[in-house]
Amino acid sequence: MKNKSLSYFAWLSIGAAILTISLKTAAFLLTGSVGLLSDALESVINLVAAIVALIVIKISQKPPDEDHAYGHFKAEYFSSIIEGILIFLAAVSIGYAAIGRLIHPQPIEQAFFGILISALAAAINLVVGIKLLKAGKKHSSIVLEADAHHLFTDVWTSGGVILGVIVVAITQINIFDPIVAFLVAANIVYTGYILIKRSTLGFMDTAIDRKDVSIIKQILDKYSSKDVKFHSLRTRQAATKKFMSIHALVPEKWSMQKSHQLVKNMEEEIEQNVQNITVLTRLETIENSKTHDEFDIS
Repeated sequence: MKNKSLSYFAWLSIGAAILTISLKTAAFLLTGSVGLLSDALESVINLVAAIVALIVIKISQKPPDEDHAYGHFKAEYFSSIIEGILIFLAAVSIGYAAIGRLIHPQPIEQAFFGILISALAAAINLVVGIKLLKAGKKHSSIVLEADAHHLFTDVWTSGGVILGVIVVAITQINIFDPIVAFLVAANIVYTGYILIKRSTLGFMDTAIDRKDVSIIKQILDKYSSKDVKFHSLRTRQAATKKFMSIHALVPEKWSMQKSHQLVKNMEEEIEQNVQNITVLTRLETIENSKTHDEFDIS
C-alpha cells in the first residue's frame, strides 16, 4: 500500500511537470523573455527528476534479498543526487541563455498574457509541492521531500521571473530580463547544493533525528532499573528506514524467557513510537558485561 502511495505522488509530480513545461514554454514564446525561458528549463529538470524519482521509489521499496539483507532503501539517495546534478546543469543552461540576452537585450512582447500563464504554472507547482511534502514527511521519503522542495524553489523562481517581466514591461529597461535569469540560476544552484549535501550525508549513515533519539532514550529509561541497564546506543538513517542497536544488561539469574520478554516489549514500544525503525538488541548479563563505550545512552 505504501509503495502504491509513493508511486502515485511521483506520477502526480510527472503530470504537474508536463503541464507546467507546456504553460511556461507558451509564456516564453508569447513574450520572448529569457527569464521565462529559464523558468521553463527548470520545469524540464522537474520532469526528469520526477521520472527518476518514480524509478527509484520502485527500487527502494523492494523487499530485502540475499544480496541486500537490509533492503534497498538507500536507492532514494541516488534520486536526490541526480536531481541536484540536473539542477546545476539547468543553471548552466540558464546562464548561457542570459549572457546572450545581456549582450543583445530584446523587448518583451505580450507581457500580460505571459505573466498570467506563468502565474498559473506557479500555482500548480505550489499545490503539488505541498502534497508531495506532506507525503514525504508522512512516509519519511527523501525522494518526495526533495521533489517538493524543488517545486517550491520553482514557485519562488516563477515569482521572481514574473516580477522581472513586470519591471521590464513598465520601465522598458530590457537588461532587467537577463539579470533576473542570472538570479534564478544562482537560486537553483543553492537548491542543488542542499540536495546533494543531504544525500551524501545519508550515504554516510548519519544518525536519525534528535527527536526520535529522545523518544528512544525515554523508553529505555522506562525499562531501566537497578537490575536492567542499557548502553552502546547507535542509530542510522537509510532513506525511509531507520535502524538502531542497543546492548541490554540483565542479571545472570534471570531466565532466558524473562530476559527476552523484556527486550521484546522494549523493541515493540520503540517501533510503535518511532516510525519505520528496526531495533537490534544485544542481550548481556550485568555480571559479565564489557565496559560501557563512548556511545552510552546517558
